[in-house]
Amino acid sequence: MKKNIIIDSEDNIKVKKIEKNIYKDKHNNLIDNKYLNWLISMIGYAIVLIIVSKIFKSFEINTANFGVYALLAAIIIYLLNKTVKPVLKWLMMPITLLSLGILYPLTNIIILYITSFILGDNFNITGFFSAFIVAITITIFNILMEVLFIKPLIKGKYGHNE
Repeated sequence: MKKNIIIDSEDNIKVKKIEKNIYKDKHNNLIDNKYLNWLISMIGYAIVLIIVSKIFKSFEINTANFGVYALLAAIIIYLLNKTVKPVLKWLMMPITLLSLGILYPLTNIIILYITSFILGDNFNITGFFSAFIVAITITIFNILMEVLFIKPLIKGKYGHNE
């Protein structure tokens, strides 16, 4: 036979309120579907790739068909960042340490070149130095997109009154 003992005290009530607030904070997203959140992120990153391709002439994405290739590139880069990039980071660690971190974007350049190889003429990047600058610019723009648009959109900060 199992017995539950419930003790009501002020401390117990405070703990319940804190647990309720934690649960509320975890589930306070405007969009709770993780696949939809991922899709919103991929669209945001595709927009970043299109913007960067318009800024630099050495980086081109085929923007025909409403940016389908930019979305494909964003998805490929995402998959490569999850699978290949950890291995590249491990392999490139000595070079990164010797250069005091200056060559850290080299892993991003390799990811961009692999994406260029996969997508062919629809995703072109030319030159090493320009690829270096493009990789850094994409990283900065992705951070800005995440902080200024994607997270507030998912969290419901735009047009969502509480």
